[in-house]
Amino acid sequence: MKIQNMIAFTSLLALSAACGSKEESTEENTGPMETTVERFADVQILRFEVPSWSKLSLKQKELVYYLSQAGLAGRDINYDQNNRFNLEIRRLLEAIHEKYTGDKTTSEWKKFDEWSKQVFFSNGIHHHYSMDKIQPKFSSAYLNKLMKAVEHNLSPEALDAIFDPNLEKKRKVKDPNVDMIVASANNFYGKGVTQKMVEDYYAQKQDLNDPKPIELGLNSTLILKNGKLYEDVWKSKGKYGLAIDQIIFWLRKAVKVAENDQQAKALKVLIEYYKTGSLKKWDEYNVLWSTATKGDIDYINGFIETYGDALGKRANYESIVQINDFDASKRMATVAKNAQWFEDNSPLMPEHKKKKVVGVSYKVVEVASESGDAAPSTPIGVNLPNNNWIREIHGSKSVSLGNIIEAYNKAGGPALAEEFANDQEEIDRANKYGAIAGKMHTALHEVVGHASGQINKGVGQPSETLQNYASTLEEARADLVGLYFIMDQKMVDLGLIETLEVGKAEYDGYIRNGLLTQLQRLEMGQNVEEEHMQNRQLVSAWVFEKGQKDKVIEKIIRNGKTYYDIKDYNKLRTLFGELLREIQRIKSEGDYQAGKALVETYGVKVDKKAHAEVLRRVKPLNIAPYSGFVYPVFVPIMNDEGKIKDIKLENKQGFIEQMLYYGKNHSFLY
Repeated sequence: MKIQNMIAFTSLLALSAACGSKEESTEENTGPMETTVERFADVQILRFEVPSWSKLSLKQKELVYYLSQAGLAGRDINYDQNNRFNLEIRRLLEAIHEKYTGDKTTSEWKKFDEWSKQVFFSNGIHHHYSMDKIQPKFSSAYLNKLMKAVEHNLSPEALDAIFDPNLEKKRKVKDPNVDMIVASANNFYGKGVTQKMVEDYYAQKQDLNDPKPIELGLNSTLILKNGKLYEDVWKSKGKYGLAIDQIIFWLRKAVKVAENDQQAKALKVLIEYYKTGSLKKWDEYNVLWSTATKGDIDYINGFIETYGDALGKRANYESIVQINDFDASKRMATVAKNAQWFEDNSPLMPEHKKKKVVGVSYKVVEVASESGDAAPSTPIGVNLPNNNWIREIHGSKSVSLGNIIEAYNKAGGPALAEEFANDQEEIDRANKYGAIAGKMHTALHEVVGHASGQINKGVGQPSETLQNYASTLEEARADLVGLYFIMDQKMVDLGLIETLEVGKAEYDGYIRNGLLTQLQRLEMGQNVEEEHMQNRQLVSAWVFEKGQKDKVIEKIIRNGKTYYDIKDYNKLRTLFGELLREIQRIKSEGDYQAGKALVETYGVKVDKKAHAEVLRRVKPLNIAPYSGFVYPVFVPIMNDEGKIKDIKLENKQGFIEQMLYYGKNHSFLY
């Protein structure tokens, strides 16, 4: 999965046309609209369009509606997974925003309002990206005043979790020098469970000779029960059962309006998975889902990405419902059709290449609905399933979220590129080619990158062999595939880009971001812990160091400001290929020590002087480092017989308005 980096998009100089300032009122709200909704803390909230909605048949609209309702039914799960106090705290915030009638012009209210929006945006009390606790700037006395006014209380433990800086400090801790399970504040593990217990527990369960291993621990909370470890499985009549039963309810409705038999069969198996919690059933579903490529509507629903767990085992709940963008998908399908050429011509060791790349599909889609870990902060590209044996035998699906990218482009601006690019040539290149460069790198990352390479026989899953470094190394590997091939003449020959200047634009932006601009997301003194940030710094710092002898990238200090100037793009491409070859070797052979050395040496530590400089330079630009969305609301229109005759898409809600709407209509765990 490629996580959106707003810094990178703002450097593309808003390459799409500006949106009109006045929203046009149409029945289905598919006309031009104001992109930016509001700004708070380090976040801007955007709105996106769904232009294909009016082209769908009623049956297709029903399918989108039912899948979106299934997705929203699991929203509470993600909150609880992130921290055990989140649902209790969120319920209080909803009560205050709904019922408080006191003075909302005071500085204390404004501080509370901003903090509550941050909590809603992050699906809990920890920052969605850094995973540090969002410390309130208002007093506990003020919160008590608000609670008294709305007659709603919190438990003493939840109050302590909010205000005590020494409690629930970080949602996920990635530090090999501490017990990462004990130090993390997520709710994936029960009280008393330690990192060694977890590692020993799954070491006994994994079978290195199993050709079709399940993703151990993916859908359960690991707890101590009568002195023994026990997996409390997330399923109907199990943990999170009330929410999962609602997911099942809506999925059953979706089955009845599925576009084809393959789609219906996959949905039925997904329901069985939710009923049983069986990870074998999850794999059966993913095989069906990954090969069900016909139809205009698709979806992601389940416990999928493991970024929230320090050991990369347990997955957060997420849902994305999407509509095919026919014209864009036709253009980009060329990448998927040529997946074998990319594999054959990659710089990997021959024994690490797939002899036959199967089942790779790529589509550009319009997002209709997102929930759980995918919202309000969303990825821009997705490649699934994650289980390696399914990818190797059956293939994978890749999507680029076209209308999300379009919304980011409309909200972007030229300030970052103008401030951090080395010269006017670099700025002009970003102006002309930045947008297509970003799209092509995302396509190569998702379609070719995640689908490439193979693990040696007898080597376990990366979550077992590479442990807490698996996600960072996988994202670096996929990025490197994209970087290596975007400067290949084959891209021009296939008609995917017009000129290799596109590749140069991507190289410029990637190095700029990896070594400088992404640091604006961190507070002074912090290391890099988020996997996508680690991967970008790792890749950029490694090639910069290895290329110093040949002066591939020159570091320039001018008027007290740092710039990076790529002197030889072809040699840089060679370095990207060398690093790709090594990271694939690490994955294929399960070389934990080498993987650890790469990440810890290049991806974690922050140059404090450079960091201070970046913060100083971005401050006058007033750019929000993070972006997220409000989503359309689907309103069924009923006929006299009580059957749906149409579904209206409304896209007018503000951020808090939407959070309260979700709390009222899609809460099942409290």
